[in-house]
Amino acid sequence: MKSILKTCTALTMVAAFGGQVMAQDMLPSLGAGEGEVSIVAWPGYIERGDTEGWDWVTDFEQASGCKVSVKTAATSDEMVALMNAGGFDLVTASGDASLRLVAGKKVQPINTALVPSWGTLDDRLKDGAWHTVDGVHYGVPYQWGPNVLMYNTETFKEAPTSWNVVFEKMDLPDGKSNEGRVQAYDGAIYIADAALYLKTAKPELGIKDPYELNETQYAAALELLKGQRALVGRYWHDAAVQVDDFTSEGVVASSSWPYQVNTLQAAEQPIASTIPKEGATGWADTTMLAADSKHPNCAYMWLEHSLAPKVQGDVAAWFGSVPVVPAACKGNELLTDEGCALNGFDNFDKIAFWKTPTTQCASENNQCVPYARWASDFIGVMGQ
Repeated sequence: MKSILKTCTALTMVAAFGGQVMAQDMLPSLGAGEGEVSIVAWPGYIERGDTEGWDWVTDFEQASGCKVSVKTAATSDEMVALMNAGGFDLVTASGDASLRLVAGKKVQPINTALVPSWGTLDDRLKDGAWHTVDGVHYGVPYQWGPNVLMYNTETFKEAPTSWNVVFEKMDLPDGKSNEGRVQAYDGAIYIADAALYLKTAKPELGIKDPYELNETQYAAALELLKGQRALVGRYWHDAAVQVDDFTSEGVVASSSWPYQVNTLQAAEQPIASTIPKEGATGWADTTMLAADSKHPNCAYMWLEHSLAPKVQGDVAAWFGSVPVVPAACKGNELLTDEGCALNGFDNFDKIAFWKTPTTQCASENNQCVPYARWASDFIGVMGQ
């Protein structure tokens, strides 16, 4: 039922994609802080010291006078639903949600002149298609990274070289079947993971972009996912639940975030991760300002704070992500000078970043299957 509700929300929001996105007025200047700011964020993105050593909120509150409240969301569809309901100032949206929020007029353009550290951003991210529409920026980049293949090192003595270990029925290196021992992501955007695998496994399909699929390519991806259904023990969306599954439920391989990898390794579990030969999907997350924000001045203060090299490095160290400010890669005690390389700074070109599929696509002559179809069909895959 939860998946059905999430997808109904997604279908409602994506309907706006058929029309033209019009830029709203952006904030012309900053005023005094309103005393608070409310943020919808991925787990682990906004830490205030609940775990010792990880706190990039307290100093902001003290300096700005803006009290930070956080609502965590486990999926992009949940983020869209929360922003649609209103009452929040900011959201750390991934690419499969950000353009839906723009199309639904739930976020407003960013006046980059009011974010002094904008010029310090990684040039690869400044004009990202997931937050820039017709040259207008609808957010400030926050962190990025891959959807890694997480695996149990007692089952895999060597890193798996292909995503086939989660897509195809097989015996794993320990001699046991992968049935019931692998997981898949609980979200329609996971269809892109199947398409990315097929791009290499079945080159005759001619897949160029895993988010731009014609009917034949899309059908092949769905067929692969339907076969995978018999292998999947659980479709995950809650990072904490996936950590428990790898700890005590016998799960040995799955798509995951570096956050879970770091958490399990910190608990001394036999866990590692890799990016297989096919590459990986990934996320470039953007902090976006709600169209009806009641605390825009505090929100802009947070946007600037979020780009401080210390904050960027600390978030990357905690989450296992990559900073959007390259200066954060040096001199951060928590991240260390090797952290950016370890977290994948040089893997940018190997990642197919999440974006919302639409019919208006380049690789298939504007004949692509839109997200509304992805959302409804993925329910069928999970429910078969």
